[in-house]
Amino acid sequence: MRPWRGITVSVVMMLAVATAAWEIYCRSLGYAPTLNDTGDLWTEVRRRVEPESLVIVGDSRALFDSDLDELEKGLGKRPIQLAQPGSTAFPVLADLINDQSFHGTILCSVVPRLFFAPPGSPPMNRAEKSVRRAHTQTYAQRASHDLGIYLEKWFACMKQDDLTLGALLEQLPIPNRPNAHVPPKLPPYFASLNRGRRARMVEQCAQPGKLQDRVKHGWIPLFTPPPPPSFIPPEKFGKMMHDAFEARFADTKALVDKLRARGGKIVFVRFPLSGDLKALEDRTTPRTTTWDRLLKETATPGIHFEDFPELADFTCPEWSHLSAGDSVEFTKRLVPHLRAALGAGSVASSR
Repeated sequence: MRPWRGITVSVVMMLAVATAAWEIYCRSLGYAPTLNDTGDLWTEVRRRVEPESLVIVGDSRALFDSDLDELEKGLGKRPIQLAQPGSTAFPVLADLINDQSFHGTILCSVVPRLFFAPPGSPPMNRAEKSVRRAHTQTYAQRASHDLGIYLEKWFACMKQDDLTLGALLEQLPIPNRPNAHVPPKLPPYFASLNRGRRARMVEQCAQPGKLQDRVKHGWIPLFTPPPPPSFIPPEKFGKMMHDAFEARFADTKALVDKLRARGGKIVFVRFPLSGDLKALEDRTTPRTTTWDRLLKETATPGIHFEDFPELADFTCPEWSHLSAGDSVEFTKRLVPHLRAALGAGSVASSR
């Protein structure tokens, strides 16, 4: 007869020791317990949207720089945070506005490189995947998400973007090879996230140091357009990109018109950025051909941080997002402009 009880106890003890060692090591690297920004967490928040909700859509700048408490104080309604890192707002806009019951207010962040991302691109795929999850989530996935939330609140080693086997393998220094180019690395852990999907930059990144430098200098390759594929003639590829760019203007206008017809409101927001990343975005996605044209063609109010001294007076520590403290102050200063853009009564009529 095998000693199953002893074997079980030994295995459990070995697993506990290994988990504790891994947790201690992860914390020594600067990781801390925080929620993973999964499609299931996004879906949980998406389910809170009601017909008259105030909803934030867009990219990570809206996720980091929008303080939900300050927006609730200033606009009279707590926002639903649906912005996503590295994604385009368009699929989420379409999902909200094509819901005939929705006639609320949308705050839409615009990072041109992401907002005008073509079909099939990573920013488009990320947003479409979340929207799809919201419509197809199973009970098993929901239960798994609830268990994951509990564990993520306690264990730093649960960071899915950095510490899974797949993520660790992607960190291997593999050089580019003929006809095979390694994609730019995504930024490491540098923010905390709560269950309402309010992201805050960790203090270690807000202060000068190795983490800030690593995040900062990772944006340039990520925001630099990749070379066109060699298997598509340059003229054909250029036309494809131009057509996708033009289609995004037309499709966005159609959605905005549909929302307005039901009494809904939308305002576009350009959140702060700094340093070399700002220089790159200004050069590759000029304001006149992206932001200005978007406002003109959709006849939509917009708030660009550069247009107001009180909004422009911020520096992003790692060039792309505000620190936790600055995000609160920025939101306080943003609220009066949002109220003016949204008109009398703002969005406070129902809670």
